[in-house]
Amino acid sequence: MEEKLRTAIENIRPYLQRDGGDVEFIAYTEDKIVQVKLKGACHGCPHSQMTIKGGIERIIKEQYPEIAGVEAV
Repeated sequence: MEEKLRTAIENIRPYLQRDGGDVEFIAYTEDKIVQVKLKGACHGCPHSQMTIKGGIERIIKEQYPEIAGVEAV
């Protein structure tokens, strides 16, 4: 599952990179939470939670509905 999630995040990265940001896969927990690290312009952005929940989490859960959520670390 971890490799599938890494691939999904790699597919999302170009969209964030266009705006000067980036995302890095950190871990997949036993609780089915995907942990990511926002980088570049996304790090500390006031809209970062929207990016995670409305963007990254939505896309990943569409592909892998068993995922409980995505959170920044």
